[in-house]
Amino acid sequence: MVDGSLFSGGAVGAGMQEVLRLAIEMVEKGKNFKSVLKTKKETLDALTPLVEEMKQYARELDGATDTVASLEKEINKGKEIVEKCSKFRWWRFPSFPLYHDRIEERNKKLGRILSVNVQTQIGRDVMEVLYNVRNILDIIRDDYGGMGGRLGEEKVLRGVSGVPEKPEFTVGLEEPLKKLKVEVLKKDGDRVLLVTGLGGSGKSTLAKTLCWDDQVKGMFADNIFFQTVSKSPNLKTIVQTLFEHCGHRVPKFQTDEEAINRLGNLLRHVGDNGRPILLVLDDVWSGTDSIVEKFKFSTIPDYKIVVTSRFAFRRFHTQFHLKPLGDDDAVSLFHHFTQAKDTNSYKPDENLVHEIVRGCNGSPLALKVIGGSLCHHPYEFWQTMKERLKSNKDLDSHLQNCLDIVEDDKEKECFMDLGLFPEDQRIRVPLLNDMWTELHELDEDGVKAMNIIHSLNSKNLANLIVTRKVATDVEMYYNNHFLMQHDLLRELANHQSNQEPIEHRKRLAIDLTQNGKNCPNWLVEQNQPGIFSRMLSFLSVRGTQQQQKQEQVTARIMFVSTDETFTPDWYNMNPDETEVLILNIHSNKYTFPDFIQKMRKLKVLIVTNQGFHPCELNNFEVLGSLPCLKRISLEKVSVPSLCKLRKLRNLSLYMCTTKQAFGSSDIKISDALPNLVELNIDYCMDMVELPSDFCNIMTMKKLSITNCHKLSKLPPEIVMLKNLEVLRLSSCSDLKEMPESVGRLQQIWCLDISECISLTQLPADIGELHGLQKLYMWGCSGLNELPHSVTSFENLKHVIHVICDDEVAALWEHFKEFTSLPNLMIVKVRADINLRWLPGFH
Repeated sequence: MVDGSLFSGGAVGAGMQEVLRLAIEMVEKGKNFKSVLKTKKETLDALTPLVEEMKQYARELDGATDTVASLEKEINKGKEIVEKCSKFRWWRFPSFPLYHDRIEERNKKLGRILSVNVQTQIGRDVMEVLYNVRNILDIIRDDYGGMGGRLGEEKVLRGVSGVPEKPEFTVGLEEPLKKLKVEVLKKDGDRVLLVTGLGGSGKSTLAKTLCWDDQVKGMFADNIFFQTVSKSPNLKTIVQTLFEHCGHRVPKFQTDEEAINRLGNLLRHVGDNGRPILLVLDDVWSGTDSIVEKFKFSTIPDYKIVVTSRFAFRRFHTQFHLKPLGDDDAVSLFHHFTQAKDTNSYKPDENLVHEIVRGCNGSPLALKVIGGSLCHHPYEFWQTMKERLKSNKDLDSHLQNCLDIVEDDKEKECFMDLGLFPEDQRIRVPLLNDMWTELHELDEDGVKAMNIIHSLNSKNLANLIVTRKVATDVEMYYNNHFLMQHDLLRELANHQSNQEPIEHRKRLAIDLTQNGKNCPNWLVEQNQPGIFSRMLSFLSVRGTQQQQKQEQVTARIMFVSTDETFTPDWYNMNPDETEVLILNIHSNKYTFPDFIQKMRKLKVLIVTNQGFHPCELNNFEVLGSLPCLKRISLEKVSVPSLCKLRKLRNLSLYMCTTKQAFGSSDIKISDALPNLVELNIDYCMDMVELPSDFCNIMTMKKLSITNCHKLSKLPPEIVMLKNLEVLRLSSCSDLKEMPESVGRLQQIWCLDISECISLTQLPADIGELHGLQKLYMWGCSGLNELPHSVTSFENLKHVIHVICDDEVAALWEHFKEFTSLPNLMIVKVRADINLRWLPGFH
């Protein structure tokens, strides 16, 4: 280092000082030249593969290539200088400062391109992505509510096939899979392949594994379709599901024949891509195998159907019979389900394990459920299970043993409640929370209900499915949680419930579909609906009159399934003890029966529509006469004009249309729902704006509007909700701004704006939310800055958790550089979204 102090002061003149300063600067540049050259080379080497990827994406996506080209050009110029300078020998030292400046100039220009041009391009690309996402949502909305025309005119959103998740553990299925693949991959051979075996033997697992096999996917590509048939199938609904799996608009069918004809046209259209077609029909029951015959379509080439069933149908010649697992595979599977995460749990010796495994008789379901039930339990439970397995050899008894060792009575009751729901149906967890809160006196927030669900899941008595996984749970928000139950476990739950006489049962399931074909025997006059039924009641003989004493229903829960054959005056019951009513609808229109007026103790009403188009509800006003009704949950219905529901505390709308209820109701919303505490609106595609009259409901504590992609704004009157504690607006992709008045809602402790991608700014006074504890804001890609008021958070005494992604975290960390925010905790997360549950919406 040259000492500049030698030339300071009066030793030299000012002019000489400037000359010497420049000389020193030149010397320093010369000395630093090698390190600058090395840094420049490393930068260019790192950028080169990234630019190549950008070029490829730009070509494939038809994006703007100008920015990428200018960036590539500047990198190449930099490489030329670096390559030239790398060859300099020591005698070129006088030219080092000159090339040092050239390299620095290239660095600045490259920095300008990256910071201005590329960032501008990224912004444009984000807007383009947003525009395309909205177009896709429009297609989904049209498919969801449209009628469907000719195949050539339909909008198509390909890539969704309805195949469930790949099974995580498939021990013992390697050989059956190998044999099944041989027949599936054959170009000739039988069109229908049957996989049969006892209940719980792994038939569905084998079929799912087949769909995920690399060779099978390589041959069939996107032409693999998986459809569950079940015991009481609705053919039109099955065909509609396949239309949606193919990405086509879901049509409405008048008859089964029309549905079959349209399905044949659809599959021919799908096969036009030159790939063969594989259709898996899972869980086909005796009496429903005629559906398979209707789906064969002999004129479609290269088309295979794999059927799974407990029944060995003789009409299908190529069959694969699943045998019980061998000893080694059974032990391996059992160990998989008994692995305890904590180290303090009891670990049995291998002799005890082998005795229990032998008692399961090679049944995968028995091994799974018994293994899950024993996990985390002490030695005494294992020993008791071993003794029980010795005395009971059949699978039903094995599953009963697992239920017997459940110690919590409420957990047993909840398990039996699950049996009310149709087989293979995904049950939304919020519905269960509504039910169990009132029936079993659980907490309002659903914490105890979720504890029961997790316990049933850990024991493998039910399967919990989470369609949107985030590294940290959103507070008490379970709209993405579903529960399913194996058919045999469902049968066990119903068997337990049906031990008592009908007049004493806590649960009652009534199936009125298919003209009452499956209606229970005790329900008299099942084939004599309407006025004709009432006329005959006056002519009844003594025996029928004695039967009618069973009209008195004492069940606390009633589950009623109906379809288009249902008539509202189908029966005159007296269900005056019923507290929970679940209506399972398979039709486009439904009229509430008048007997609902007699449900003076009804607390929870759940309406679920299993069809693809919103169901029109009539006679909704009958609900206004119910003095105890606290909770209403509506799924996939057209919400009618509201009536006065003075006691209602919770209203949930899922995949509903709300225009009639919110836009043209004869009664003010605040008058109809004066005591509403919680409002949940999820996936309601016509929800554009929250009616301002909701803001006059002073009792409101929780407001959740999620996945409503048309929602563009909230009313400024929201400030009137002085008691609001939780506000969720997640995944409302068109929401551009929040009212400034939100900053004055002092009771809010949880605010969720995650994945509101159009939101460009937060309310200026958001820092005035002094009660805020949780702020969810991952995926808010439109936010560029935070309001200055967030600095007020430094005065709070409690911790505020900001749950966000890296981009949003950078905004907060920028603030923390200049302001002390000791109580602010940034939690970075990444969402894992699984959309495979969406096809068919069941």
